[in-house]
Amino acid sequence: MKIERKQIRHLEEPKTLKEKLYRLRYTLARRIVQFGLLFLFIGTARCGWTLFGKPILNGDLSTSRILDTIPLSDPFATLQRLCAQWWLSSETLIGAFFVLLIYIFVSGRSFCSWVCPMNLVTDASAWCREKLGLKTEFFHIPNWARYIVMVLSLLVSLVSGVAAFEAVSPQAMIWREIVYGIGLGFISTVFGVFAFDLAVAKRGWCGHVCPLGAFWATVGSIGQIKVQYDASTCSRCGDCLKVCPEPQVLNFNRASERGMVASGECTNCGKCIAICPENSLKFGLRSKVKHKKQNKIS
Repeated sequence: MKIERKQIRHLEEPKTLKEKLYRLRYTLARRIVQFGLLFLFIGTARCGWTLFGKPILNGDLSTSRILDTIPLSDPFATLQRLCAQWWLSSETLIGAFFVLLIYIFVSGRSFCSWVCPMNLVTDASAWCREKLGLKTEFFHIPNWARYIVMVLSLLVSLVSGVAAFEAVSPQAMIWREIVYGIGLGFISTVFGVFAFDLAVAKRGWCGHVCPLGAFWATVGSIGQIKVQYDASTCSRCGDCLKVCPEPQVLNFNRASERGMVASGECTNCGKCIAICPENSLKFGLRSKVKHKKQNKIS
């Protein structure tokens, strides 16, 4: 049964500081998490911060320890090292498994928008593109290109005996230099990715090239925290598509059938939820979504 299309409306510009903060609630939450983790790493490495007499957070995004007890390892870096035929300690494997379980629950590409330092750079570049009115791209990079880069990273690791992407990862370089000391590597990496996204391809690095994003998108396909979608209230104004860093995930017909944005490529950034005038989008558990075909808007 078809239902009548709702009158399309858009959210008005926020008039008060409270309204502005509410509109930006997920962006602010992401920045708090990103900078909070950075401060914990920096404070532990440079200032010797401790809790219960133990270092709070030692290491980097590749390998770290919480309170010198709980191991954490980047699963993709661990996979590269296994392909490179490295001998890995049981602690590293346990740490990778633990991190994998966390992101399976919160949905894999949450790492990209809530933790990865590169997100700050690419979001800044996207903001500049919008303010400068830049629409052109020198060449189109398909979304699936990052999966090719991911497979190549593993193959090169297997052949060379070196964790290929980990050795050149701009994310890892930025993080290490922020924590242990900023140098030319930080400056060149930030400027390079910023310029690439600004002048060459819109969200080119995170959206089309980064193999780490491809890995987490694969994991995210079975993630539990998803953006739920109510087709009966959606007027399809398209505002969510304008703010989404991965607009291809917002397939309304597919989301109506599943009751959620099921794609692992969704970063769970919350921008679509914050901008939706009908409150048709919200975070929820995958297990709570009723998998029944909803009435489509004519």
